[in-house]
Amino acid sequence: MSDQQPISALPWHKAIFNRHMFICVLTGFASGLPLYFLIQLVPAWLRSEGVGLTEIGLFALVGFPYNWKFVWAPLMDRYVPPFLGRRRGWMLITQIGLIISIAVLGFIDPVFSVGLVAYGAAAVAFCSASQDVVLDAYRRELLHDDELGLGNAIHVQAYRLAGLVPGSIGVILGDYLPWSTVFIVMAGFMMIAVVATIWIDEAVDASVAPLSLRAAVVEPFREFVNRKGWASALYLLLFLFLYKLGDNMATALSSPFYLDLGFTLTEIGTIAKTASLTAAIIGGLAGGVIMIRLGINRALWLFGVVQVLSILGFAALAEIGPNRMALAGVIVFEYLGVGLGTAAFTAFIARATMPAYAATQFALFTALAALPRTFANATTGIIVESVGWTNFYLLCTAVAIPGMVMLLKVAPWSESKSELEKPA
Repeated sequence: MSDQQPISALPWHKAIFNRHMFICVLTGFASGLPLYFLIQLVPAWLRSEGVGLTEIGLFALVGFPYNWKFVWAPLMDRYVPPFLGRRRGWMLITQIGLIISIAVLGFIDPVFSVGLVAYGAAAVAFCSASQDVVLDAYRRELLHDDELGLGNAIHVQAYRLAGLVPGSIGVILGDYLPWSTVFIVMAGFMMIAVVATIWIDEAVDASVAPLSLRAAVVEPFREFVNRKGWASALYLLLFLFLYKLGDNMATALSSPFYLDLGFTLTEIGTIAKTASLTAAIIGGLAGGVIMIRLGINRALWLFGVVQVLSILGFAALAEIGPNRMALAGVIVFEYLGVGLGTAAFTAFIARATMPAYAATQFALFTALAALPRTFANATTGIIVESVGWTNFYLLCTAVAIPGMVMLLKVAPWSESKSELEKPA
């Protein structure tokens, strides 16, 4: 933003309401819809069809593409599709894949073809993870450094709002329509992402693509280690693994949790829609402004504390039972607090990348951050059936603490940048 005022010097409405931030809304929606389809609607579908919690928990393993996307990210950096450009071309390819795989999944009977359901869900996860690679790279190229906090806050809140489509609309439709029809409707919502891809422009000219596949694979990792040093690089990677671990565990089986408490699909969908919509909008805008004023480091501390407290809200709901007001309160706090924590975390990841290697580095960091969601979520069903819902959420709270402690070095409150953010 060299030829413009720093975003922190702009009035809040000008900082938020501009083309760059609107594009972040679109990337957030495109990224969030397929992920929440997998972690909210698919578990509700499986549970309503009589699939056990252990099997539902193990379905999280189909999310491995989110953990391994850095493996093929260099290919998306190196090769340019023959249409729309390097980033937009790959966006369109992955979005068409999502539309097809989501629609097809609804025609599989989970009672008689659980294995086939797993393959279908894995196809959705692969297309979704691949789309994330290019969307994250595009956003890093689009946003100036001083826009990262606000832009990623808006991206994350739009990402979570997109969860209302499968998590609210889809769940409600499941009470009235065949699941095959519901999944076709969910696939239709991805057309919004397709239209956005055609509308936006490339952020960086495709001529900056790596000249060889070897350069696309090796240089992003070499640059990261040289900039940080081995010790700091490994410590940073460990932090990325731990910061969202408790939150990922706590939200893994939220839909089956609500069903087990006695809520109907319609109640879950309706309350999730009304409670989370307001919280997400207010939280997204307020969180972005807070990050402009406080900086990313302090936002990680503040929103991390709220994130931990929101996990305790699930434990409280497990004790209260099927109370609609309590459910609304838990969902509001989760969308407000956990969403803000994710926003600060995503902005931190973006700051740790170099724009020249955005796709591969961003893919590596976000893949590592998603690793707990896959491994932990695969075991959550087993843990819940062993200790019960309340003790499970208390365990999630304890698991969230180590990541907070690591903030002392990764993002100290008193410094604008941590020691790990300084060049080696």
